Amino acid sequence: MRRISDFDRRLFARVADSRLRGVHPMLPRLSRAADHGRLWFATAGVLATVGGRTARRAALRGMGSLAAASLVSNVVVKWTVERKRPVLDTVPLMRRLRRQPWTSSFPSGHSASAAAFATGVALESSRYGLLVAPLAAAVAVSRVYVGVHYPSDVLAGIALGAGAAALTCRYWPPRPEVPAQARPRVSAPALPKGEGLVVLVNPRAGVAGTTGGFTVAEQLRVLLPGAEILECGPGDDLMDLLRQAAQRAVDRAGALGICGGDGSVNAAATIAAERGLPLAVFPGGTLDHFALDLGVPAFEDTAHAVTEGDAVAVDLGRATPLAGGGGTSHFVNTFSLGFYPEMVRIREGLEGRLGKWPAAAVALTRVLRTASPMEVKVNGRSRRLWMLFAGNGIYSPEGFAPTYRQQLDGGLLDVRAIDGEERLARTRLLIAALTGTLGRSHVYTTRRMRQLRLSGLHNVDSRAYDGEVAADPAEELLVDKWPGALTVYRPAEPQNELLQRARTAAAKAPHRWRALLRK
Repeated sequence: MRRISDFDRRLFARVADSRLRGVHPMLPRLSRAADHGRLWFATAGVLATVGGRTARRAALRGMGSLAAASLVSNVVVKWTVERKRPVLDTVPLMRRLRRQPWTSSFPSGHSASAAAFATGVALESSRYGLLVAPLAAAVAVSRVYVGVHYPSDVLAGIALGAGAAALTCRYWPPRPEVPAQARPRVSAPALPKGEGLVVLVNPRAGVAGTTGGFTVAEQLRVLLPGAEILECGPGDDLMDLLRQAAQRAVDRAGALGICGGDGSVNAAATIAAERGLPLAVFPGGTLDHFALDLGVPAFEDTAHAVTEGDAVAVDLGRATPLAGGGGTSHFVNTFSLGFYPEMVRIREGLEGRLGKWPAAAVALTRVLRTASPMEVKVNGRSRRLWMLFAGNGIYSPEGFAPTYRQQLDGGLLDVRAIDGEERLARTRLLIAALTGTLGRSHVYTTRRMRQLRLSGLHNVDSRAYDGEVAADPAEELLVDKWPGALTVYRPAEPQNELLQRARTAAAKAPHRWRALLRK
């Protein structure tokens, strides 16, 4: 240890005695800019404002990682390991900070925050990570250059920050960039310029009113000038408009399009499957689970697939009443009973500030304080459950709050349940959720099956299809899959250069949109 300490001090003295040409004025200013995380708050704001959905996720994970790293380094480690700051005798006066820090030198909190933010961003997007990494590295180097940390302090901070970012993956797994698998389908018509496509836009589902000064309808008209665009107003009935749009698509021998959240996609998917129409999904909701799993995170992706006729066949989940009346309900993502629908509502309200997984833990805590287990029969067996979840396809991760799918066909349901009969089930469930070990808890079970028979539902009033709570009168349900029922447009893999050029042109030259709209 003495040799390492001596080497550390010699290396510090060498850096203090050196003068880095070209960066000498920049590093002290950059070091001050990173005080209290201001630099990273600003960077996250730029990413969230200028970038798209991926950039916002990267900014959110970066800030979550920074918060964890800052807490551990400044509150825990610094007060455990007391190390004096370097002597400033060899550091030039013009390079020193105006206010010298008084806390322990080990580890470097600035370096921990920088590494945590950069690693968190890179976990969501390698491209944005490469942009942020040089800035984070410069902040780390600056702490030695201005004389407030030894090199070992900086290295320890970097390791701590990277570890904090990696730990967030346990509670909020990054979504893979590769879309879910699905069988290829060649029967979808290619619609040059969108001719024959009828798209319904539902602003109530969370669709942004304007982007770059353009409404959603205007963006769609630019990408697909031959398509017919309908908008759902405040007093309009979504299902009636979807039926009208579907009939127009049938008359034009074209396809049905929907721009909205997962609830809107659910409604459109049901009508499209029943009428044998291909469906074009334009992501316009808050989370857009189906669009992201499908591989169409942006309007340009769907527009390209429509013009080229690239599509896949996916399964559609369904819940068919066996007793108690009502019609068959469908779902593209999930069906659930119990407290899960209420938990999702609370989580969505918090995740913008906390991140998805911390918000899920808080929502779970709130619901568990007031919820009661439900009495149902599952495949003929009486069960006392807090929650029953059935996913249209196999979800990941194995723990609670499943995030994404790797396959959109295959005919299997992902069934997950939280047992209410176990002793201290409520407490054990909460502890497992907070520690990220719910997937291995005895109160949490997972199964993969082709159908699920539920009965005794007369007292279960909380049922949700794709996050939309429904009041079903059915006392007995058969939940299964409608294999390959839905044909959905999706770009062929790998995506060609035309799609990339379209994205670049739309991002770099928005003024062209106005010119096209005038034509």
